[in-house]
Amino acid sequence: MRQSRRRFLKTAATVGGALVLRTWPARVWASEAARVSLVKTDNHRDGVLRALRLLAPVQMAGRSVVIKPNLNSAHAFPASTHEETLRTLIEVCKAGGAREITVADRAGMGDTPRVIREKGLDVMGRDLGVRVVPLETLPASEWLPRSIPRGQWQRGVLFPALFEQADLIISTCCLKTHRFGGQFTMALKNSVGMVARTGPDGYEYMRELHGSPRQRSLIAELNLLYRPAMVVLDGILAFVDAGPEAGRLARPGVVLAGTDRVALDAAGVALLRMHGVGSPVADGRIFDQEQIRRAVELGLGVSSPGAIEFVTDNDEGRAVIASIRTELARG
Repeated sequence: MRQSRRRFLKTAATVGGALVLRTWPARVWASEAARVSLVKTDNHRDGVLRALRLLAPVQMAGRSVVIKPNLNSAHAFPASTHEETLRTLIEVCKAGGAREITVADRAGMGDTPRVIREKGLDVMGRDLGVRVVPLETLPASEWLPRSIPRGQWQRGVLFPALFEQADLIISTCCLKTHRFGGQFTMALKNSVGMVARTGPDGYEYMRELHGSPRQRSLIAELNLLYRPAMVVLDGILAFVDAGPEAGRLARPGVVLAGTDRVALDAAGVALLRMHGVGSPVADGRIFDQEQIRRAVELGLGVSSPGAIEFVTDNDEGRAVIASIRTELARG
């Protein structure tokens, strides 16, 4: 308990009593420029704190926060969110004075309550005083039918009320490929775990998704349902083939943060290319990758590499950013 308090006080000092977030009016989706922070590190806590410190702060006192991790399975990071990354985000929210903090997700592979137990997140939640919600345990009354404007989902989707009721949503994702049709899974794809797998009438939304030749476009369309206050992309390790639960491991050694999911995914694809990813992620212009292209069409983020403003805090980070810019310019 004494150590937890020391960590909390250190976190509060690091972020100055405020979570480093930027919020946008609900009607604003894309911006003319997107700031993405990038730090070079092998330490998850260090990476999260430094990446957040590089972005504009906003007071969190009295606000409710839902953190959406990537709990794809109980496999170790980068298959799913690293426990220290999640713990640090929770501590930052507490240091900023958040009124209520909830961690919520639906596992893509397996049973979410089991994944939560096996990763020790139920214990972490109790220790830190936050609610950890496996989304499939929510009653039917807490799922909202939502159509997607200009979307291709046959029946729309079911979306949890707790995300719509939150003052702030924080998404934290990993850096990896996805062999089941997504091709890569980062900020945009993390939204899939927010919607229901199956409806009360037995309709299988995930069967529709995975059976569609436009799967990557459907993934992008889910992002119209919400606007994250912050996305943290943990790229300390990455899978550069197979995925999402296993694959050839690379060590980019970076943590990125920002509000623009298109900018973050574009930078993430560049990082995968820098570490030897194969087709189809390695092919063509990064902004022509279907997830990114469809997200741009929907106005979810920047439309070109030149609109991304990268910031870092040392020469190592600047060298990585230069390589990312080279990849973004290819094609």
